[in-house]
Amino acid sequence: MHAIVKIIEVVALIGVVTSSLYYLLCLWSAAKFLSQQKTENPVHPEQPELESEIVIVLPPVSILKPLKGTDPEMYECFRSHCRQDYPEYEIIFGVSDPADPAVDSVKKLQREFPDRAIHLVICREILGSNVKVSNLAQMFAAARYDHFIVNDSDIRVEPDYLARVVAPLAEERIGLVTCLYRGIAGPTLGSRLEALGISTDFCPSVLVARQLEGGIRFGLGSTLAFRRSELEKIGGFLSFVDYLADDYEIGKRIAAQGFAVEISDMVVETLLPAYSPRSFLAHQLRWARGVRDARPGGYFGLIFTFGMLWSLLALIASRGALWSCAALAVVLALRIAIAFFLGGRILCDLHALKYAWLIPLRDLFAVGVWVASLVGHNVTWRGDRFRLKDGKLQRMSQ
Repeated sequence: MHAIVKIIEVVALIGVVTSSLYYLLCLWSAAKFLSQQKTENPVHPEQPELESEIVIVLPPVSILKPLKGTDPEMYECFRSHCRQDYPEYEIIFGVSDPADPAVDSVKKLQREFPDRAIHLVICREILGSNVKVSNLAQMFAAARYDHFIVNDSDIRVEPDYLARVVAPLAEERIGLVTCLYRGIAGPTLGSRLEALGISTDFCPSVLVARQLEGGIRFGLGSTLAFRRSELEKIGGFLSFVDYLADDYEIGKRIAAQGFAVEISDMVVETLLPAYSPRSFLAHQLRWARGVRDARPGGYFGLIFTFGMLWSLLALIASRGALWSCAALAVVLALRIAIAFFLGGRILCDLHALKYAWLIPLRDLFAVGVWVASLVGHNVTWRGDRFRLKDGKLQRMSQ
């Protein structure tokens, strides 16, 4: 028994060290990202504009928003897209069911903004297991322009969103622009834990991948901005109709064509629902299993980043030895630093600062989700049940 305890101590200490190194890598990656953003977008308010300054002509854009049901403050999210300081764009909403409750919100939006080009497409065909992408394929046929933005129905944006996201596509080498995002939590614990996880775990991991891989090779559902030509080169939306992580696949395939995938300096907001415990767990498992199938190496490697688990295990195995207390203090300090620097500085997420004290609970829950995601293949999405295999969805009978 003594030998087993010693082995646990050693394993836990290794876990603490690897986790701490990963947290430092998160902070370094965030600092590099912030530094690059400042370099590429310098602010000199006292310096007059030069006549020789290059003027980027902003192309007309088609915004595609597939819908199913309603989301928290969905209408306000829609309105934010209608208030863009942008010369020419259209918004195309798509639903597979004419009786979908989201239709009323679209019609209300058309009445409030009669001068905006707002269209509703009834996508009557089910082209694959991922109904969202099935709808996108049918909405794409109705789009007039050659520049596209796809984002989810729960995304809220600032008035300069379109201009800042589309501008990088003026460079031919850039094939996709995506955005980091912060979660706006509902009143439940699950909603707050998810928002905290976005700012202190998910977004840091994106920046780490960007730093280690010399750029990212995937997209985020918060924003996908691309040209028609690049989408057609990778087979169009029809080639993704069975994938769960369609945003990831689109970015991956565009990058495989030799184009760069860029993270915009624009941070958007996602309005999170007031999850019940059951719906929160289902959502987390769907997300985790999607990442597991999309990036299996990185997902299995997460075991080396669970600092809270390893530090508590070390504390218990060593019976509160001084070194284990110090290890726990280091892990907590680094996790709080990530919340304040990345969550507060880059994402401007006040939630990450206000609820930073929930990080230990959130991190331990993440371990449980990780373990559960390893042994299962079923996911629930918008009330429908699927089996996930090699990243693709197979609809299960009710």
